Amino acid sequence: MLAPGRRDVLRRRIRIVVAITITWNVIEAVVALIAGGVASSAALIGFGLDSIVEVLSAAAVAWQFAAPDPEKREKVALRVIAVSFFGLAAYVSVDAVLSLFGLRDPEHSPVGIAIAALSLLVMPFLSWFERRTGRELGSASAVADSKQTLICTYLSAALLAGLLLNSLFGWAWADSVAALVIAVFAVREGVEAWKGDACCAAPVAVLTGERQPGTCADGCCAS
Repeated sequence: MLAPGRRDVLRRRIRIVVAITITWNVIEAVVALIAGGVASSAALIGFGLDSIVEVLSAAAVAWQFAAPDPEKREKVALRVIAVSFFGLAAYVSVDAVLSLFGLRDPEHSPVGIAIAALSLLVMPFLSWFERRTGRELGSASAVADSKQTLICTYLSAALLAGLLLNSLFGWAWADSVAALVIAVFAVREGVEAWKGDACCAAPVAVLTGERQPGTCADGCCAS
């Protein structure tokens, strides 16, 4: 059981890391979407949209922790995170398929390569800090948001690989493959966020790693 003073400190930390995450992702989204539009890159556009989803996710957590009793808003915050993931996956999948069939021909994007490389440096730290704080606080939405931030790291790596392969070897298909990787990650994490508060009386323990899935204390999801 956390002392009230410690709980207040952790909540302030969550609000700070969320504010930093939102600021970074707004910049990242603007740069990626503009660069993606110029280069007709499905991967870059998908990455920019993922940054917007990250902003929505972080904003949902910020909204939750702005309340005197954040736990009451946890379920809604998780739902917002999950739906954002699903919307991202749908759009990126369609755009990637169109590129694979030759309806778009992605061009080289030095700006895209730069933003992907920077994201690889920034996102791991933000994810680690929020997850560590969320676990101590016992907040499923904070942990879910930290996972979303960690996904941005994986997506940055996939995006960087796709853009480099296209720039160095002219493999335009690599851009679409990178976009589909983004979509797959988005669906998986959307499902996890949606299930995070769906049944068990204490779902936070599952998301924070304190208890294994399928071990409901109240038996509501024993089936």
